[in-house]
Amino acid sequence: MALFCQRCGTQLPASARFCSNCGATVTVGAPMASRPLVRPIAGRMIAGVCIGLAQSNGWDVAIVRMIAVIGFFFSGGLVAVAYLAGWIGIPEETMPLPMYPPPPPPPL
Repeated sequence: MALFCQRCGTQLPASARFCSNCGATVTVGAPMASRPLVRPIAGRMIAGVCIGLAQSNGWDVAIVRMIAVIGFFFSGGLVAVAYLAGWIGIPEETMPLPMYPPPPPPPL
C-alpha cells in the first residue's frame, strides 16, 4: 500500500514520519472526511435512509440494509418507526444544476 503526503501528494516510503517534499507530518490511518447525512437520489431502495446512513458513516450499505430488515422483524416496530423518522427528518440530496443552459432548439 502506497503512502502519500496529505498536503502535497508526494509518494512516501512506508516508514516516513515527515514528507520529504513539504515537511508535513505524515499521519497514518487518518480518518476520511465523512459525507453529510442526506438521502441520496441514486442507489436507494425505498426512501434512501439506509444508503444515506451508510455513506455518511463509511459503512457498507448491504450490511446496513440487512440490519434494517432483521430489525423490522425482531424489534416490535421500533426500527420501522426509526426508519419513518429518518425518511421525514433526513433531507433529500439536492440535484446539481447544469453549468450551462441547454442549447436553443434548431430552427424549423
